[in-house]
This record gives sequence, structure tokens and C-alpha cells, in this order.
Amino acid sequence: MYPEVRAAVEADAGPVLGAPGFDLAAHREEARQANLRLPREDVAAVEDLDADGVRCRLFTPDDALPGLVVHAHGGGFVLNDVDVHDGICRRFANRLRRPVLSVDYRRPPEDPFPAAPDDLDTVVGWLRREGADPGLAGPYAVHGDSAGANLALVAALRNPGFFRAVALVYPFLDPHNSFPSWSEGPGSGFDPSEARWYWEQYARTEADFDDPDLAPLLSDRLRTLPATFVATAEHDPLRDEGEELARRCAEAGVETVGIRCLGQTHGFWRHAHFTASEPLVRQVAGWLDQHLERVGP
Repeated sequence: MYPEVRAAVEADAGPVLGAPGFDLAAHREEARQANLRLPREDVAAVEDLDADGVRCRLFTPDDALPGLVVHAHGGGFVLNDVDVHDGICRRFANRLRRPVLSVDYRRPPEDPFPAAPDDLDTVVGWLRREGADPGLAGPYAVHGDSAGANLALVAALRNPGFFRAVALVYPFLDPHNSFPSWSEGPGSGFDPSEARWYWEQYARTEADFDDPDLAPLLSDRLRTLPATFVATAEHDPLRDEGEELARRCAEAGVETVGIRCLGQTHGFWRHAHFTASEPLVRQVAGWLDQHLERVGP
């Protein structure tokens, strides 16, 4: 683990999620306010939109190129929202040079599975109808980090042919925490008990853990995916499940790129103070640009 990452993990004094007295609403609001106080890049326009009942935020950079990326935020399905991810979506839109549509999907425990993937489906249906609007026109790609990467992947699987590319950053895929990289958990800042808590909030019953729309590694439709990019972090407990996804996609005949970011752990992508964050944002943007600028399907 690189020194700056190790120092951040050692300094992390966040609450124990789900512990007696834990106030989820207060924790969400604290995170929202803390992120809104951080410096944020300017973009040409930021607009809150209603996508058939799903709140979204559209970030449009100067001199935007054709195409749009649908973004699903991370946070274990339970935490974060479009405000928490406002800063990274601005950076992402500016590097991508295209609009980014951040989806404020419903979260558990108030709205468990399948509310979140259903909201992504609603947004896809809305874009199919509204895509004649120059600010919302395709071609389209979908992107997410952590739990958002799970939702982005499921959106592509549920809507074959709609997205030209899928970009996933340390995807959260396996509700059983069964891969060897979970040995990284205790020292990485992402303990297995935290992951279990997230999955328990998201699923309605244990039977949901075997539903491919919740656990997309179980999907028999990976072959339907468009070009797929998967980034993992060396010391992230989610490393192995993300890399297994990339392997399965490649075996299914999908054009697949997988990278591992050395010395990093979970969550670094959206935090600009980590040295590896900006290069990965630019790499994801560049890879998406390669696919969105192509002529034809």
C-alpha cells in the first residue's frame, strides 16, 4: 500500500455502520455537506432533471462532444448521492468532454433491491424518448464506481444494445465476499463486516443474493455486453471479483480491458488528493472517448 494511501487508511475514524446508535440519516447528511464544501471544478452547465420520476443531475462541459455517459455513484447502495458525487462528476465531464448524467437512484434500507436497478432502467427509457434533445443525445455509455459499478453493469445487461461502452471502477459484485482478496479487508479500510452490512440492507431476502440483477457475476448474459473496462485496486478487497468479471467478459467474447492500480485501496478514484485518482479519471475518460467517437454502432 503506497504511503499516502496507508496514511489515509490509518487516519480513517468513520463510524461503524449499523452499530447500536448509528444514525444513517445523519451520516448521509454529514457526508453530503462535507463533500459540498470541497473545491469543485466549473463546468459549462449543471442541471437537475426529472427522468420520469428519477432525480438526475446533468453535467455539461464547455464545447461538449457528441455522446453522454450515465453515471451511478458508489456507496454500498446505501450511502452517497448526486451531491456527494458532484465534484467527481464535474471532473469526469471535463476530462471526458461530454455530458455526464448522474443518477440519484433509490437507496436501501428504505428502498431495497430491485429499486436501484429499476431506476436505472427508467433513466434508460427516458433517454430513449428524450435523446432527440441535443443535450441528451447519444451515443451512450454507462459508468459506475463500487456499488454504482454493479448498477452500471446490471443496466447494460438489462438493456442490451443501448450502451456503446461500460466502464467500471472497483465493482462491488459478490454478496458472499467469497474471493481471496477479502483477506485485504481488515487492513484496507473496507472490512468484510461493512460489506455484509451493505448487502443485507440492499437485499430483501437471502434468495436475492443469487439473483443476477443483484449479483451480476452470476449472469448468463455477459456476452451481450458492449466493450467493457474494469479497473481494480491492488489492496481493495473487491479486487478479485472485479478481475474475475473482466476474465469472464473476455471469455464471453466481449471486448474487455482490465487494469489494476498498484498501491491503492477502495475508494481512491473520486478523491483528487490521491495521486492515482486523476490518472484513472483520465484513463477512463480516454477509453470511453475511444468508443463514443466511433462512427456507426
